[in-house]
Amino acid sequence: MIRALVRPVWRTLPRTALAACGGLGFLLAGIPHLLPGQPDPWLCLNLLRGAALVLGVGLAFLLDDPARHTTAAVPARRPLRSGLRMALVAPAAALWWTVALLLVPEGARPPAGALTLEAAAIAATALAAASAAVRFTDRAEPGPAVATGLLVTAMTVPTLLLPERWALVVSVNDPHWDAAHERWAAVLAVAALLCAVCCTEPARTWRPPTPARR
Repeated sequence: MIRALVRPVWRTLPRTALAACGGLGFLLAGIPHLLPGQPDPWLCLNLLRGAALVLGVGLAFLLDDPARHTTAAVPARRPLRSGLRMALVAPAAALWWTVALLLVPEGARPPAGALTLEAAAIAATALAAASAAVRFTDRAEPGPAVATGLLVTAMTVPTLLLPERWALVVSVNDPHWDAAHERWAAVLAVAALLCAVCCTEPARTWRPPTPARR
């Protein structure tokens, strides 16, 4: 069944959104090469974080399926269909992130492992939100709403709503760097769990209770 699904699922991937976000992410990562003088490590760190966020925005469209309501009764269940979409995109996303890291000048490049953890947490959060939108709404293409929510959350929660002791966005030289990435690991774990839960088929459709007859 998986072999039979690969080609139709591949054709329905949101390649335009993924390609546009991928190009914008490469542009952000390559900005230090366009600036005169020595690259600023703080600027490079934030540009890579911006590239990771752009990747998350692209992945927010991954589960969009204009034919969702016509394929709901096919033998392949939702976990298989959603999992196959993620599996098809995962190698390209990993390669894309590797190239984005290499675009940053080596002398100003932040620790690759820590930034990869941040990127993975953002990607998992986007996929978890998209999976929840598919599970709990009737929208065939929830990508725009999920992408908007991801951008708003990324711009407000880490910088405005989280207390300083729970900071996620810190500089490399900040003494809380390691603690912040322990929290990033927790975000990744929670998002991955939510994504796995929301990818399952609902046990039954909720309906309002019927008033008892007298």
